[in-house]
Amino acid sequence: MSISPTPSIKPIQIGTGPRAVTINEPVFLAPLSGVTDLPFRALVKEMGAGLVVSEMIASWAMVRENRQTLQMAEVVGSGGPNAVQLAGCEPAAMAEAAKIAVGMGADLIDINFGCPVKKVAIGQMAGSALMKDELRAGAILEATARAVDVPVTLKMRMGWDHNTLNAPKLARIAEEAGIALITVHGRTRQQFYEGTANWDFVREVKESVKLPVIVNGDITSEHKAAEALARSGADGVMIGRGSYGRPWFLRQVISHLTTGTPLAAPELAAQKEILLRHYRAVRSYFGEAPGVRLARKHIAWYSQGLRGSAAFRAQMNRMDDAAAVEALIDAFFDPLIAQGFVRQDDMALAA
Repeated sequence: MSISPTPSIKPIQIGTGPRAVTINEPVFLAPLSGVTDLPFRALVKEMGAGLVVSEMIASWAMVRENRQTLQMAEVVGSGGPNAVQLAGCEPAAMAEAAKIAVGMGADLIDINFGCPVKKVAIGQMAGSALMKDELRAGAILEATARAVDVPVTLKMRMGWDHNTLNAPKLARIAEEAGIALITVHGRTRQQFYEGTANWDFVREVKESVKLPVIVNGDITSEHKAAEALARSGADGVMIGRGSYGRPWFLRQVISHLTTGTPLAAPELAAQKEILLRHYRAVRSYFGEAPGVRLARKHIAWYSQGLRGSAAFRAQMNRMDDAAAVEALIDAFFDPLIAQGFVRQDDMALAA
């Protein structure tokens, strides 16, 4: 197959009727447990993502109005539509949780049939386990789509394992149930995040339905985004791990896919300021002590590829004082900025 190096993306419409959602640049931030909390989503959205999706939220906890769960479902207050992702194995609970999320401001409800984690997929028979039970999967999709007046979307994998690659069939079931868009991660549940995402298989899903389809998995550079689109025939891309420490990365992908022109990463001084804004937002949202702990992984990702980053991360991970962490960030970044240091991946498109 001939692969265009920079296939274009076009606006897509999700759903029909008065609450249909138009995404002008379909480059989405994936729902990432423990990562896509409100401060991170707000930052990625501010920097130009087409759509951001919440962390996966357990429907039963939402229905019971668990305080922490409701906090996870809060939406970004400005800058376009918001999506909340729900997981569960009971149609009625999923439908009720969807109503609560819409009441909290969600413009889209996404259903999780992709989580491979043992606690979810085996312990709760939710997430990717639902790809093994097409009848229950169909009931959940239909109940949720009927419960709310906003578009409902689905995120799934290729199948439970390579002996049951039933994503195309489930896509047709989803379309008949009223689902408005489908995202496919090009791995099976049994692969977890090992091996390589199969973007070619996503084309089989795309050709099975008339709905917009988004390709997900291993999209860590602008070139990989273009290749994933070309090989899958999808209407857009969803980016997960590629956004770690790079909230600006989705805008870089959009630039590449719409104009073919590389968009440089912010200079290191600007990256430091973005990091500090992010760090302060996490502390403000979650509280000082929890915020310092929750921000550690993000601070570590921002430092990757910089000289001396391993020692910086080791020291930072032992610190609990918020001001001391900021002082350490200054001490680490400022000499590199003064020396004009440029991270290799920031200089050009990654291979």
